[in-house]
Amino acid sequence: DDLAQKAAAEAAEKARQQELAKQRAIEMQNLKEQQAMREKMAAKNMLTDEDINFDFDKYNLLPLAQQVLQRKADWLWNNPDVSVLIEGHCDERGTNEYNLALGDRRAESAKTYLMNLGIAGSRLTTISYGEEKPVDSDHNEAAWAKNRRAHFVIE
Repeated sequence: DDLAQKAAAEAAEKARQQELAKQRAIEMQNLKEQQAMREKMAAKNMLTDEDINFDFDKYNLLPLAQQVLQRKADWLWNNPDVSVLIEGHCDERGTNEYNLALGDRRAESAKTYLMNLGIAGSRLTTISYGEEKPVDSDHNEAAWAKNRRAHFVIE
């Protein structure tokens, strides 16, 4: 009778340990999935939160802008169902017409670079806002430098 009770207790303990191990495995899988989701969101936020900037009266891509575009291309490559609107922006100096044209060239410059990295042009749309949507409304060089940018929006 003692042997039967001991065997039953050992079986119950073994079953309890197996259930605990199963629960730990499920928790670990959930943690991994949550971490992957956080990393995916961080990469998506990088696409939309990280602008590229330009020198005064220029639309050529600076080395830092090229690095940022490389990261954006990597993300786009891994998310082939996503399309992006590239907005070209300028500082307040210059005429509206000139700034709209310059903003267009800035957006197109970013689009061309992404296409050269293998992103399909059909996934990339451009628009110029010229000086109409400043990120910083101050009237100084620091603000103007922030406003000379291309901004990226997931469509």
